[in-house]
Amino acid sequence: MTERASTQVNRTPIRTLNTAVFLTEHRRVFLERALPGPILDLACGGGHNGVFLAAEGLSVVCCDRSPEALERTRALADEHQVTVSLLEADLEREGANPLPIDFYGGILVFRYLHRPLIIHIKESLKVGGVLMYETFTVEQPRFGKPRNPDFLLEKGELRGWFEDWEVIDFFEGIREGPERAVAQIVCRKPG
Repeated sequence: MTERASTQVNRTPIRTLNTAVFLTEHRRVFLERALPGPILDLACGGGHNGVFLAAEGLSVVCCDRSPEALERTRALADEHQVTVSLLEADLEREGANPLPIDFYGGILVFRYLHRPLIIHIKESLKVGGVLMYETFTVEQPRFGKPRNPDFLLEKGELRGWFEDWEVIDFFEGIREGPERAVAQIVCRKPG
C-alpha cells in the first residue's frame, strides 16, 4: 500500500462532479454529526464521490488498486481545489486484509463487489460510522454489464450482510437514468 495526498483545501460543495445520485441524496448522513474517523471511498475509480465529500469539508481517503485511477482522482481533487488522501491497495489479494481495523468513520462503495472483503469493511468501520453501498444485482444482465454472477448481488444479500446494523435507507430493484438493477444501503455500525 502506498499513500499520497493532494494539498489544496476548499469547503464549497461541488455540483458539477459525476457523483452517484444515491450519495447526493444521502450526503447528510456524513454531515449531520461528526464522524469518528475519515471516510474511505473504496475502489474509487476516478474519485468523483470522494472528491464530492471532500468538497463538503470531510476528510476522505480514496482507495484503488490502479495507479492510473488514483492519478485521475488526484487531478480531479486538484482541479476542484480539495484535499483527499490517496491509497493504492489490492483489495482482492487472497489471504490479506487491506483495510485497517476500527479506523474509518465512513465507507463508500459504488459499483464494486468482492464478497471476501465484506468482513473487512465491517471491521474497518468504527462504531457509529456510516456505510453507503450500492452495486448491481442478478437482474442487471438484462440491462447490460456486468453479467458475471461473481459481481452481482443475490436478492436480499446486501441487506442480509448488515441486518444487525441501524439501516437508514435501503432499496433493491430497478433504478432509472440509466436503467439498472441495484441494491443500495445506508447504515450505521452499532455500538
